[in-house]
Amino acid sequence: MRKKSVNCLILNTNVLVKLQYEKIMRIGIARMQTTELTAKSIKETFSDAGIDSFYLKNNSQITMADLIIVLGGDRGVRNYFHRSLDVDTPVLGVSESESSGFLSQIELRDLSSYLNRIKKQDYVIENAPRIDVKIDGKKAYPVLNDVAVFSSKSATLMEYVLRVNGEEIWHDNSDGVIISTPIGSSAYSMSAGGPVIFQGANVFGIISVNSLDTTRRPLIVSDNSIIEIDEINNINIQESSKNIDAKLKLDSDELIKNESNSSSHNIISPMPGVILKIIKNKGDSVSKGDDLFVVESMKMEQIIKSDYDGIVDVINVDFKEQVSAGKILMTIS
Repeated sequence: MRKKSVNCLILNTNVLVKLQYEKIMRIGIARMQTTELTAKSIKETFSDAGIDSFYLKNNSQITMADLIIVLGGDRGVRNYFHRSLDVDTPVLGVSESESSGFLSQIELRDLSSYLNRIKKQDYVIENAPRIDVKIDGKKAYPVLNDVAVFSSKSATLMEYVLRVNGEEIWHDNSDGVIISTPIGSSAYSMSAGGPVIFQGANVFGIISVNSLDTTRRPLIVSDNSIIEIDEINNINIQESSKNIDAKLKLDSDELIKNESNSSSHNIISPMPGVILKIIKNKGDSVSKGDDLFVVESMKMEQIIKSDYDGIVDVINVDFKEQVSAGKILMTIS
């Protein structure tokens, strides 16, 4: 795992930073969690202040901006970074609520009062580390909060080997494992017993979730480390013949699955959360890779996809239902 950093603007400071240019020429507006009317109002505010702005429609436009304004509060900022590979363009998070949050620095109603400071470069740029991940040999978007690896079947333990920079650290049986950035350390990681990491620390946290080894403790490693979760076996407590062998390497390897044949397959929630959308209905045809559910977890929207081809046989959850990690959401036959 190698660190990737992103730039966040911090406006609540008196430090003056000299940039390479006299003023910000163009501002991109990312509408992650907001209405078109709100975005239009912000664009008009920039126009009245003599600042050129445009709506971001795809990642290729990011480099056209000197600054990105991300709407939608903390959730909007996280979703933006999870969809963007850019690491150079500064980002300012704006919240529409009265609470600005952690990643979103200012409230929408106060934006106009900060325009002069933006034009004068009266701010500092803070780097936020992300986790670089590859799955199935394919590069995934860098992760701002954490990577959580859990069994794909309910009522199972996950047997795995943890390696850091090629050295075996532990061989464990647990519900799963979480690798967290400093920003993510106060979210899912903390709820699983992990430490809160100071935001300026150049480290990642590794947390074994409900390990059978009662002496197992969270591990702190350098954010330049390569972390491997290797030789994963999902051992079904009720029926151990249905095992999955997998391999996950954060940064430079792959996730390989070999699963025994079965006439039906369960779709499992990999994290606790709330069902925001049920995309497929009972009786619908499903192909591998199809979107099945949208789940909100830790203020982030996660899409759960199908690993199988087949027909939706059973849907076990309802809209807005709270689910736990390992909950069987759907059965495909």
